Amino acid sequence: MIWFVITVFAIAGLIKGTIGLGLPAVSMGLLTMVISPFQAATLLIIPSMVTNFWQLFAEGQVMRLIKRFWPLLIGIIVGSIWSIFPTLGHGEFKSEALLGGMLALYGLYGLCAKSLLNFAAHEKWLSPIIGYLGGALTVATGVVVIPVVPYLQGLQLKRDDLVQSLGLAFTTSTICLAVFLQQNPVEDIPIDYAISAMALIPALIGMWAGKKVRYRIPEQKFRKVFFIGLIALGGYMMLHQFGVI
Repeated sequence: MIWFVITVFAIAGLIKGTIGLGLPAVSMGLLTMVISPFQAATLLIIPSMVTNFWQLFAEGQVMRLIKRFWPLLIGIIVGSIWSIFPTLGHGEFKSEALLGGMLALYGLYGLCAKSLLNFAAHEKWLSPIIGYLGGALTVATGVVVIPVVPYLQGLQLKRDDLVQSLGLAFTTSTICLAVFLQQNPVEDIPIDYAISAMALIPALIGMWAGKKVRYRIPEQKFRKVFFIGLIALGGYMMLHQFGVI
């Protein structure tokens, strides 16, 4: 189990270091193949928190982004407290299938991103709605992907602002997820912060290696393979949850 966790976070870190995205999605997707989504989410907390903080504060000007995106952040917080979806560890809720569906949608979005609409003109009223759905899905699946990532990428932000905005949303979501997991424990699944902290090391090594890979492999080619892989992984998770395979 320990070596499996190390391998998963090394792969997820490699992908995040190469394209700037994917650590929570890949980690949750692979971990839930052998453990429950709730347990997988507990392992994700520290690696996700540290890497998101690094992404958020790498360029400075954080307060400017908070002033702009505070409706999105409030929405994430509200959604994580009052989710319209059954949450992680909730009875017979098929969270693996929902997570698989989100990963598949994320993969499809990544392959077709150029054809999506520009959301900039609707930011004022869209931000709290997107934030709420993002927060609600975070406590249901352990990952903030849909619809927060496509929304921020659809605002036509400059590259550095986009990276930091994603880091801001990811950090807020991870904090909310950590609070949720602490306040809603599953009786037979303890939160193991020691293993979560250990997983940070391969994640950081993977991110370092990913930066090296970025200069050797065309990013667009890598992104295409990554998104196709997410579609395949998400499809497998949905079929597995419903007993098809």
